[in-house]
Amino acid sequence: MSRFVDRMVRAARLDPSLFEEVEADEHALGQAMAAVLLFGLAGGLGTLSLAGVRGLFAGALLALAGWFLWANLVYWIGTRLLPERQTDADLGQLLRTIGFSSSPGLLLALGVIPPIRFAVFAAGLLWMLAAMVVAVRHALDYSSTRRALEVCLIGWLVLPLLLSVPFIILGR
Repeated sequence: MSRFVDRMVRAARLDPSLFEEVEADEHALGQAMAAVLLFGLAGGLGTLSLAGVRGLFAGALLALAGWFLWANLVYWIGTRLLPERQTDADLGQLLRTIGFSSSPGLLLALGVIPPIRFAVFAAGLLWMLAAMVVAVRHALDYSSTRRALEVCLIGWLVLPLLLSVPFIILGR
């Protein structure tokens, strides 16, 4: 099994050592980006009957943009708003760990089967959230999973507000 596939499998298993490994591996950014792209393509495939081929590519682009925005938001919340004494992180560490936390999102490809689409998307997104909490805990060197969950939940509340700003400015 290739190193990349092994890392994705370990991320999906919520293996803490994987998140420590990619946090420290400055060369893993390309692999993290590939994991995000695969998640976006899987989501696009899962909604192919609804969004068509354009949705496939839109899913990949939105996944990349969301990954970058999310990592920046988590970085700011985790290092400025809710740091612990030992918190020591940079944006690259969050990009790498959060990128791999999208590995369970490959499950979304099964959404191509209409009767199970909703269940697959719900399970995949919850699994990704669990992976993200583990990733954030390790990237920000938190001593508790609770603090990482708090950062992720605050981010989930703030992100829609940030995404709505361009629409408010444009008056739409």
